Amino acid sequence: MSDRSKADAPTRGHIIPIGGAEDKVGDELILRRFVEVAGGRKARIAIIPTASELRDTGRRYARLFDDLDADETVVLSFESRRDCEDRESLELLERATGVFLTGGNQLRLSTTLGGTPVAKAIRLMNARGVPVAGTSAGAAFMSEHMIAYGDEGASPKGGMVQMAPGLGLTNRTVVDQHFRQRDRLGRLLTALAFNPFAVGIGLDEDTAAFIAPDETLEVVGSGAITIVDPARLEYSSMDAARRGEPVCLLGVTLHVLVHGATFNLHSREASAAKVARHER
Repeated sequence: MSDRSKADAPTRGHIIPIGGAEDKVGDELILRRFVEVAGGRKARIAIIPTASELRDTGRRYARLFDDLDADETVVLSFESRRDCEDRESLELLERATGVFLTGGNQLRLSTTLGGTPVAKAIRLMNARGVPVAGTSAGAAFMSEHMIAYGDEGASPKGGMVQMAPGLGLTNRTVVDQHFRQRDRLGRLLTALAFNPFAVGIGLDEDTAAFIAPDETLEVVGSGAITIVDPARLEYSSMDAARRGEPVCLLGVTLHVLVHGATFNLHSREASAAKVARHER
């Protein structure tokens, strides 16, 4: 018997964390790009507004995706863990060519969806090629390890951040959103100081990381993405820091990437966007 060839293996779908407050009235660059990778005019988008307490959040995104020429949109309001076992809703979810998690409270996502057939279905769908996007709280929830909440500030401190299990689409990243707008560098550094395996992704508002199947992250949007790479971390004082005390970190690499720039999560190499140069 021969081993299954790599050509026959399924290709993971895009993972697309968005920093929140994405443009919804202008060129809608991020949402438009998501519809494209989900199938364009053939896209069937499943919208999951579980994180939000606003009743019209799902319908608002459905209208946006309809206006962007998606073929079909469906809002799946998984408001309780029992809802996550509804066979009809699961069948609608599994028909989708793209999944979109709205903003709100990421702990509502983890406590409602975590460990349910819905979470399992999304992971399996992404593994076989379906792109999954999440904005704000939805972005935080996508990785295996999620920042549940934390304090603002540029310096890492003991007790600054609380972690929780996420959806588990990838274990390569820890994501924080509304990054520059809410001064969250310190809490992302603190999260990475616990275990410097993952890459920290700090997403500004109206900015997304389109993480392709080959683990190349491309920046899309009007803001920046701060990449915190602890691969060469030499020292961390996290084990001795008391609550509120600053944490010493030596050897952390930081990149600030704008629209069109890339970062390879496997090789840890960053590339600037190609800028057209005009002759004088």
